[in-house]
Amino acid sequence: MSYEWIKWWHFAAFISWMAMLFYQPRLFVYHAENIDNKDYIKVLKKQERMLFHGIGWIAMIVTYISAIAIIVLYKPDLMSLGYFHIKLTCGVVMTAYHLSLWYFMIKFDKNECKLSGKFFRAYNEVPTIIMFIILWAMLVKPYEM
Repeated sequence: MSYEWIKWWHFAAFISWMAMLFYQPRLFVYHAENIDNKDYIKVLKKQERMLFHGIGWIAMIVTYISAIAIIVLYKPDLMSLGYFHIKLTCGVVMTAYHLSLWYFMIKFDKNECKLSGKFFRAYNEVPTIIMFIILWAMLVKPYEM
């Protein structure tokens, strides 16, 4: 597979992963704010699971596999560049955020999550900040100047 195709897979998977990371906390807002509406909660739980497992895991895994393929097959020198270390660190933080959503989903599924909709509205901003840092690192390349 050519470099361009692997890069395409990386971008497509990253965008899909970000979509999940943006929407999952929004579902948690609805969940937290409608905790007494049992029928609605049942629908939300199904949506949360489908989004997380059907898109989230797959997109994250393809993002990592394509990134590793790019590094190993085409761009091993990336590991020596400062901006790439910023991107890599953000990827690790994004993965931790992803896993935290899994934790919250399990808590909601067991009816044990007591966090508010307000908390999840604020928590929903985390992936945006990480994405901005990744874009800054990849486009501005601060340590190459």
